[in-house]
Amino acid sequence: MIGSTSTPELTQPSTPAIEDPSTIDEREEKTAAPTLADLPIEENLGSLPKPPSRPDSVDIDLEKPPPNNKVIEHHDVDDAFPEGGRGWTVVAGSFMCTACTFGLVNSWGVFQSHYQEVILPDVNPSTLAWVGSVQYSLVFMPGLFAGRLFDIGFFHPMIMSASCLLVIATFLVAECHEFWQFMLAQGIATGVACGFIFGGALPVASHWFKKKRSTAFGVIATGSSYGGTVFPIITRNLIPHVGFPWTMRILGFIILGHLILANLLVRRRLPPVKVAGGLLNLAAFKSAPYSLYVVNATIAFLGMYACLTFIDVSAVNAGISPDFSFYLVSLGNAGSGCGRLLSGFLSDKAGALNILIPFSVLAAAFTMIWPWCTTKGSLIAIAILYGISSGAFVGLLAVPVAQLGGTGDIGRRTGMLFTIASIGAVVGPPINGAIYSRYNSFHQVGFFAGSMILAGTILMTAARYSALGGWRGKF
Repeated sequence: MIGSTSTPELTQPSTPAIEDPSTIDEREEKTAAPTLADLPIEENLGSLPKPPSRPDSVDIDLEKPPPNNKVIEHHDVDDAFPEGGRGWTVVAGSFMCTACTFGLVNSWGVFQSHYQEVILPDVNPSTLAWVGSVQYSLVFMPGLFAGRLFDIGFFHPMIMSASCLLVIATFLVAECHEFWQFMLAQGIATGVACGFIFGGALPVASHWFKKKRSTAFGVIATGSSYGGTVFPIITRNLIPHVGFPWTMRILGFIILGHLILANLLVRRRLPPVKVAGGLLNLAAFKSAPYSLYVVNATIAFLGMYACLTFIDVSAVNAGISPDFSFYLVSLGNAGSGCGRLLSGFLSDKAGALNILIPFSVLAAAFTMIWPWCTTKGSLIAIAILYGISSGAFVGLLAVPVAQLGGTGDIGRRTGMLFTIASIGAVVGPPINGAIYSRYNSFHQVGFFAGSMILAGTILMTAARYSALGGWRGKF
């Protein structure tokens, strides 16, 4: 008989009781987190992430200079540079500012020729050149104050006040008859007004551009070529028809129209910056690249504009008609405009000093060659070539300074550069005029001026080497 075996009982798994769907929905409603729609409007908005607000001013300590052997990318107050858009209207306004400042100052050669031949024939050319040199140097000398006012937020009051002074000074030149009157109205008043306008118009572009900064600076600097081309032609052609006083009044109205547009267009983008140290940032001179670059600009200005100042007079001495010779100043300024645009575009690709150095070598060479040009064709060629090569110097002068620090302190650093470099600008033309009076020839003038530009270029090369820590690199 086969024994029976007991098999275990299989138990059915217990299944949970099915809840009523309405009960589930009721419980979820009680435990669910409140949504934005359930909150009051104040709590609703408060729970959203707030966008970063732009401060009225920013406290930044920029006293420490960059290391001597490196170029450092500084973090700016606002790293999101527009690189265009509204920035180009600012560039257009700054263009008009430089047209009425540097453009007017670069036309001094035509005024010196007229004063020397008609109004002040008994005044020594070297003495007369002081009016132009004071005017030119004062475009740079107030840069320290203009830069500081720009940094702390007084940009628009400064530009508007200086614009009014420039227009008034231009009208006053029409009433001048003596040397000291021209010195006060055209030398000092015009120079100071141009200095504060130019000192604010240039750094404001740095608020809108970083990658295209050199191109923007090049376009702005081209304004001086535009003014330097147009103003001499207007002046020379109007004087025989309406006389000198009304010529200056017409120039005053032209400048007034340009500056009204400029004041409407220029705008800063970043908030004012409270930088430690006050008016000066002497710690910046602990940076070898910055110090070398400032000395380079000062020495180069001793000879940079000798050709543009005296090419009109040298052409007349060579037997060229005065009706033609005055166009050489306009041709030089037109060539300068091409050089500034070209160098600005190339600088964004290769680096500012990498472009400035070869252009400055060419400017030194053409300055030395200029006195040997005695025919119309050679004078036209040297005016254009000199203009192209020297245009890069002013067009890119402030760009390396911008690379050696942040935008918060750019006005002060640029201002210190311009103020110190103005020493070379103020003594350069009288020295060149004295050399001409001593030797009664422009050959020695060309050699001295070209040598000074070349010496400045050597210091510029040393600044580049110190910044990069070697010969290779983009700077």
